[in-house]
Amino acid sequence: MEYTYKISGMTCNGCRTSVEEKLSKVEGVHKVSVNLEKAEATIDMASSITISQLQKGLPEKFTISESFTQKTIPEIKAKTKLQQLQPLFIIFAYIIITSILLHYKQWSISEAMLDFMGLFYIVFSFFKMLDLKGFPASFAMYDPIAKQIPIYGWIYPFIETALGIMFLMRIQIPIALVVTLVILGATTIGVVKTLMSKKTIQCACLGTALKLPMTEATFIENSIMIVMAIIMGIQLF
Repeated sequence: MEYTYKISGMTCNGCRTSVEEKLSKVEGVHKVSVNLEKAEATIDMASSITISQLQKGLPEKFTISESFTQKTIPEIKAKTKLQQLQPLFIIFAYIIITSILLHYKQWSISEAMLDFMGLFYIVFSFFKMLDLKGFPASFAMYDPIAKQIPIYGWIYPFIETALGIMFLMRIQIPIALVVTLVILGATTIGVVKTLMSKKTIQCACLGTALKLPMTEATFIENSIMIVMAIIMGIQLF
C-alpha cells in the first residue's frame, strides 16, 4: 500500500533528504518520496504502520500528521527506469557529441577522452552547485567518505569543478587522474552497496535539482570515468 502524509518542519532540500532517509529506515517501509513544496511524504509499505512508529523514526523538528490519502500500487503510473534516467542520458549524449566535435578534424581519442572527462565534471558540478545546502545530505546517504567526513560533501562540487578545469586546460593530468580514481572509486563502492541492499534513494550525481533514482546507470557512469582514468594513466605512465 502507498500512503501520503503531511510533514511539517521542512525548510530546505536538506530537510527533505533527512526525512526521506529517516523514514526509509523505519521497519516495513519499502520506499519514501518527499515533496518539499507540498510538505508531503509518500510512503510505500508492505502493511499498515502506525503514525507513532513513523514519528519515532523522525528527528524532533519534523512532525508527521495522520491525514493521508491511500492508493494501491497498480493505480500509480510509475515511470520506467529509462524514463526516470532520461535527463542523465541526454546529458551524456551532449558531452559525448561535444567531445567528438572538438576533435573531428584532427581525431585523437586520447584528447577526446580528456575533454569528455573535463566536460563531465564541469556539467555535473554545475547541477550540484544549484543546491549546495541540500547536496551534502543526499551525497552522504551513499558515499562512504561523505558519511565519515561531512565537510567532504560540501567541498565535493568544487573538487569536481577543479578537476574539470584541469582536464580541459591539460593542467597536471596525472594528479587529476589519481584524484578521479580515488573519489569516484569511493563513490562507486557506496553505489554498489546501496544497489545490493536494494534501498531506494535519490542519486546525487546531478545534485538535487533533478530527482534521479539510484540505479545501475549510476554505477555505469562512474565506471566509465574510472576506466577512462585508468586508460589515460597507462598511456601517461
